[in-house]
Amino acid sequence: MAKTQDLKPDTILKNYWNDNEQFADFFNAVLFEGRQVIKPDDLEDMDTEESSVLEHRDYAESIKASRDNIKICKRSNDYGVNLVMLGMESQEHIHYAMPLRVMGYDYGVYKKQYDQNARKYKTSDGMEQDEYLSRMKKADKFTPVITVVVYYGQKPWDGAASLHGMLDIPDEMKQFINDYKMILVEAKQNSLTFHNTSNIDFFSLLKIALDISISKSEAKERLVKYAEKHNVDRSVIMTVAGAANLKLDYNALSKKGVFDMGSLFEEIAKENKAEGRAEGKAEGKTEGRAEGIIETGFEFGLSEKDILTRLQDKLDISLKQAQAYLNQFGKQTV
Repeated sequence: MAKTQDLKPDTILKNYWNDNEQFADFFNAVLFEGRQVIKPDDLEDMDTEESSVLEHRDYAESIKASRDNIKICKRSNDYGVNLVMLGMESQEHIHYAMPLRVMGYDYGVYKKQYDQNARKYKTSDGMEQDEYLSRMKKADKFTPVITVVVYYGQKPWDGAASLHGMLDIPDEMKQFINDYKMILVEAKQNSLTFHNTSNIDFFSLLKIALDISISKSEAKERLVKYAEKHNVDRSVIMTVAGAANLKLDYNALSKKGVFDMGSLFEEIAKENKAEGRAEGKAEGKTEGRAEGIIETGFEFGLSEKDILTRLQDKLDISLKQAQAYLNQFGKQTV
């Protein structure tokens, strides 16, 4: 019996982007139009769990956040080492407060750096008064963080892409209100330039899998055609399935050597057929109820207007659909 594998999007995507080659290629595409500025060897994994304490006078609150992927990029130059943190957040659904979430993630990174830095200054030795009160020397600098949100949904992103997009701001006040912009990439539609083969295949397959303008059977056909033509790696197929919420034939995926690409995506076709059967059963059940309502209505001498009203109320359908049922079954009862 074939065994299918349900892949959780957050887990499978974290695993995919843990690869430095793929991670570096993605950020080069987003930030530098594909130029190979960030090198895989420059990247080191960081703790994805962020925790800090927000304090204000007598109030204190602990803040915890878990990032999907974050790495630190260390680049040597003539003056030492430049550092920048690169964070990625994967979204399966549109989140209308996403700019605020990104602000929170980035704040957590900066607050963690501040707290670690402040621990060095237990006394005021060698510090000016303002520096000691700040628990930070004038010359201290933190490592910047760049966060990119990757959206894997089918619908176009219609949420805000900056803090201003979430605020109701009078035009004359807009210039005085700080904004916080987020970098958004839609997996379904983007013009990014990738060089890593896995990334090229990953986003090419996602464009097919997330295309709601084609049927699932056609999507399967296109997915199989692309995957066979480009000899797509199993790990990429699994990631696409996880990101797009597709089911795979896990037995076929587990086989060594040559495997049937069509069988991997067989669940898409099966799912499509199952949906069709379910819709057919539901429609047949509704038709049966409609016929019974119409027959009973005529037996009790109800007018067609009253029968139409009962059909709409009982079946939660439109007047047009109720009229179609009446035309279909009314003649049989007269």
